[in-house]
Amino acid sequence: MAGSVNKVILIGRLGKDPELKFTPSGAPVAKFSLATDESFKDRSGEQQKRTEWHNIVAWNKLAEICGQYLTKGKLVYIEGSIRSNQWQDQSGNKRTTYEIIAQRMQMLGSRADSERAAGATAGQSPEASAVEDAERSRSAEPPAPTEPPPSSDSSDRSEITDEDVPF
Repeated sequence: MAGSVNKVILIGRLGKDPELKFTPSGAPVAKFSLATDESFKDRSGEQQKRTEWHNIVAWNKLAEICGQYLTKGKLVYIEGSIRSNQWQDQSGNKRTTYEIIAQRMQMLGSRADSERAAGATAGQSPEASAVEDAERSRSAEPPAPTEPPPSSDSSDRSEITDEDVPF
């Protein structure tokens, strides 16, 4: 194999609202935590659940999108690469942290979840949020290259329900 690969794919829930800041040169950067869960049986056969927390960093247009649309508890797909940062703490101990540099983000979950989250953060009813989201999407600029391309006109699609699943 020629070369190497540094690719991370995560699906999880936001631990807090993204923190959107700007570098001195004006580049937007969003930081947030993402929780992924793992279920397993321990040696005694008891069901256990482990939560892993990931520090996510998004830059430029993707950072702006994350800052605008993501909220605590939102289910998202994140694709990116892992980066380690090393430093010495005040005691002189070597410390390392890891962060995921997001290159792609996809919001998951139902439309109703998104509308409830938007209404709760904006202090509006879900219906008012849905109307504003629809108006925003009609007038919004084209998505950044880091977003997945839309598969079809969203106004022609109906929401997938449990009845649509073949099993």
